[in-house]
Amino acid sequence: MHGRSTLPGLRSRALQRGQGMTEYLIIVALIAVAAIAVYQLFGQVVRSQTAAMAREIAGDDGSSENSVAQSAAKSASSQTASRSLKAFTGNASQAGSH
Repeated sequence: MHGRSTLPGLRSRALQRGQGMTEYLIIVALIAVAAIAVYQLFGQVVRSQTAAMAREIAGDDGSSENSVAQSAAKSASSQTASRSLKAFTGNASQAGSH
């Protein structure tokens, strides 16, 4: 009978561990989605800046990669401006009128 009294306590701890692991996995998944979104917007900027730094460290001219990075940054900036929350909330009021 002594063994049976500890069984509910073990189940409770196992459920708590499972819940904690599930919450952890959800947080990791959200961080991964956010990282993918940021990399999608700014990936070309990072690649171009890294290439420019590598060329400069090697003693070559990295100005062409630097200009590519600047144009990619401008493009990413315009994309983020067009994808703000205001763009989505403005459409919500028009959805009911159709």
